[in-house]
Amino acid sequence: MFPLDKNAHTMYTIYMEKHTVAKKEVELLKVIRNWFMQKGYSPSIRDLQKTLEYKSPRSITVLMERLKRKGLIERNDAGDLKVNEQSSWGDQTGSKTIDIPLLGVVACGAPMLAEENILDRIPIDVNIARPPYKYFLLRAKGTSMNKKDIEEGDLLLVRIQSTANNGDIVVALVNDEATVKEYRKVGNIVVLKPHSTDPDNKRIILTENLVIQGVVVLVIPKV
Repeated sequence: MFPLDKNAHTMYTIYMEKHTVAKKEVELLKVIRNWFMQKGYSPSIRDLQKTLEYKSPRSITVLMERLKRKGLIERNDAGDLKVNEQSSWGDQTGSKTIDIPLLGVVACGAPMLAEENILDRIPIDVNIARPPYKYFLLRAKGTSMNKKDIEEGDLLLVRIQSTANNGDIVVALVNDEATVKEYRKVGNIVVLKPHSTDPDNKRIILTENLVIQGVVVLVIPKV
């Protein structure tokens, strides 16, 4: 390989700085994007510092300046950060996924996505967990929906919403515990219908005041 002359070396360095995304920059991009998609607003410098466990906000500021120069982030008129989803850096950052919280049992009245309810965060492709909707994951228990191919230990991707249509598989709160059943409504009566090989799994009949937490959009088999 022939050595680069000084001018060529300078141009090469500028090109590489502009088109290469360092590991720390990748981490910051992911945090900014996930924060906005999960919380609906832009993170502050302090939020980013705390999440990435940096000792100084200066480190975050330096990384953000680099990303701005590369055209990977920008601020809108309201001052919110925006991550530019560009194919030129998508492969380097794994930017096509978003971290979805895996929840434990959520009691009635407790904030669903409160930190104490979150057991883990799992990356899901944004073509599956489509923005701008918000999602969470639950691990299935029991056999009440095994005829719908929902087995114990499977992960359920749930789109957060408070309403459902007949035939939807919903996550609902019954007696302070989350249950997964088919939703059926007739008049002001709601029926939560199991689909089980076990005859002990009975339908649950409630009034229209049922608390729906979301609709199951994907079953991820236990592996």
